[in-house]
Amino acid sequence: MDFTALFVDVDDSWKRFRPEYESRLIADGTRRRRREGKLSVSEIMTLLIAFQISNYRTFKHFYLHVQRHHRDAFPDLVHYGRFVKLTERVTLPLFAYLRSRCMGEVTGIGFIDATPLRVCSTKRVSRHRTFDGLAALGKSTVGWFFGFKLHLVINDRGELLAFAITPGNVDPPKADQPVPTLAKSLWGRLFGDKGYLDKALFDELYKGGVKLVTQIRKNMKNKLMGLEEKLLLRKRSLIETVNDQLKNVCQIEHARHRKPSHFLVHLLAGLAASANQPTKPSLNLNPAEQDALAALP
Repeated sequence: MDFTALFVDVDDSWKRFRPEYESRLIADGTRRRRREGKLSVSEIMTLLIAFQISNYRTFKHFYLHVQRHHRDAFPDLVHYGRFVKLTERVTLPLFAYLRSRCMGEVTGIGFIDATPLRVCSTKRVSRHRTFDGLAALGKSTVGWFFGFKLHLVINDRGELLAFAITPGNVDPPKADQPVPTLAKSLWGRLFGDKGYLDKALFDELYKGGVKLVTQIRKNMKNKLMGLEEKLLLRKRSLIETVNDQLKNVCQIEHARHRKPSHFLVHLLAGLAASANQPTKPSLNLNPAEQDALAALP
């Protein structure tokens, strides 16, 4: 694996974000050394993102592989246990990198969906303690799960536009759902499944310049919908493909977390890894088609 291009991109982002980050650190009155560690923040972030798109299913095996075969790229690698502790330090730098370097362009065509992130088997919910008070029991189209929901918005090119994490029991039509927040920077049309069918939600988004397009239920009266909207609504499977790649390629879901902070770092690294993939699921619209669809009333 060639780490060079990824490291350069991550390091450029960290150098820009670092002055702002350090200027806002809260002091507790004690003097602290600002000595650099053996591994830089950029190196830690590079390894975390690279793991998500590697063929390894556990980070320990990946880290041992790097120690054995990539010492030339990372000459100052620390012990695995120490590296796990260091990962908590890069939560904000990872989030800043994801927001500044990995977000796509708003094109007027968006797709929204929520996918479950299981943190343990439903049989062990009563004795699960790692995410006590954070995760919740929820239900998806494939059954019950215990964990969180990842809410995603992508464009027609498969690029990430916005994301949010909620407990597993938060459904899209509820008052505490994150859809209005996710759609703040959007315009045009936003396509979702029937779970987002809600008049109050539609009205709120429409006031902000976003038209929410969903299918209707069998007991509802049919309303006229343009042919273009019908065709794009059939392409909503694009975001389901992105969710599938996030889970099976970038490995954002597993039940081996020992701290909530590890879960968050792992998720951010997975989203960043997905954004760095050379090819993404896309509708393959040419610029003229994209402009025509985005300009529809």
